[in-house]
Amino acid sequence: MGEYVVGLDLGQAKDFTAAAVLQRPRFDPKSKQPPIYMLRHLARYPLGTPYTTIVPSVSLLLRTPPVRGAPLVVDYTGVGRPLVDMLKKVSGISRVVPVTVTGGHAVTQGDDGSFHVPKKELVTCSQIVFQARRLQIARSLPLTDVLVEELQNFKVKITPATNEVFGDWREGAHDDLVFAVVLAIWWAERNPRTMPQLPIVVGGTNLDALHAGV
Repeated sequence: MGEYVVGLDLGQAKDFTAAAVLQRPRFDPKSKQPPIYMLRHLARYPLGTPYTTIVPSVSLLLRTPPVRGAPLVVDYTGVGRPLVDMLKKVSGISRVVPVTVTGGHAVTQGDDGSFHVPKKELVTCSQIVFQARRLQIARSLPLTDVLVEELQNFKVKITPATNEVFGDWREGAHDDLVFAVVLAIWWAERNPRTMPQLPIVVGGTNLDALHAGV
């Protein structure tokens, strides 16, 4: 049995849009061990792909068992309300969690359900998972090599020796895949009991097929 959360980094004109599907074991109140996450799906859309193409594709992903019903945690920082409203209205997307990345010190939630999350919290939360090797990535997963390269750049920029140089993150090299993963990890760590608890459907779905044309 497992739980799922989807991270979506919406790119601008010069950035890719990327999606990541994270799975973890169902919450066990008796367990004293933190969850081990499995990265089940990665998608990166070509530069210039219009949002009118991306939104239906994301909807298809979220209608596919066993991901159906999972929260969609989307980077809200540069795209504005109209696109998030579009996602909320599309069939198959049951819960959209907009996240605006800030330079502040505390997480705040708006009346519309959106979150303002300090960059420091996103980085720290994901680094804890990465350093403890609590994220498993299948080598056979498409785009794995690209993600690993992004993770290496991410770790170089964000290390204890740099004295929390969080301002350098998301500048320069592409990091769309790793940020989609970071969004999913942040939500999963913050909400240990609230993600949909759905069975893994063996033979009933093929997430790899969703990579076609992406």
